[in-house]
Amino acid sequence: MSAMASLAALDGVSTANGVSVGFPAAGTEGGSDAGRMLPARAELAAVLPWPGLRRGSTVAVDDSVSLLFALLSEATANGSWAAVVGLPGTNLVAAAESGVAVSRLAVVPDPGAEPAAVVAALLDGVDLVVVGGTRRLADQDARRLSARARNRGAVLVPFGPWPGADVRLDCSGARWRGLGRGHGHLRERAVTVRASGRGAASRPRSCRLLLPGRDGAPARLVEEQPERIARLRPVVG
Repeated sequence: MSAMASLAALDGVSTANGVSVGFPAAGTEGGSDAGRMLPARAELAAVLPWPGLRRGSTVAVDDSVSLLFALLSEATANGSWAAVVGLPGTNLVAAAESGVAVSRLAVVPDPGAEPAAVVAALLDGVDLVVVGGTRRLADQDARRLSARARNRGAVLVPFGPWPGADVRLDCSGARWRGLGRGHGHLRERAVTVRASGRGAASRPRSCRLLLPGRDGAPARLVEEQPERIARLRPVVG
């Protein structure tokens, strides 16, 4: 499937300019929106170098779908459009449970032989563009797409390694909760979210979150207090 055919698979997308009539333009020529913020969940404020997702930035997510959905949720819930390119296993039910407004989420499972062209077209008209299969793109194409995001005032979200990303987010130390003594269900996962990058993100930051939380959405982690063990002591008499 060609890049233009992949774009045509999106409802309402014009193959003439790659931008859906229903998508508000992310920015105009010259990047007038660059530097403005899209809202982000308060739970991520501890690691992001800005008070939200800065338009024109590239924010790479390393191998955590829950973190990816958390990043998209607040912006889409507040009216922004997002697109996911090259992630054929995207679970829309899980996305909705994480707070993503799936009615404003376009999915292009297979961008065909020209993924860079598809991503570039979407950056012209969508606020956030997620890119899967990052290793299929040459470094020079990746850098051109970051430059296009800056110019258009969109947020580029590579799902995987990306040269020159402004921010890189990853999860570690995952621990599932919910199982009792041999029974129960896995209900929430405690993780450490770490951020690194350049510029405002050059100082590494980290925080502990529930990804996902008990209801599927991200939540702040309240560490359980260690169980207090009663101790017997001898008494006189």
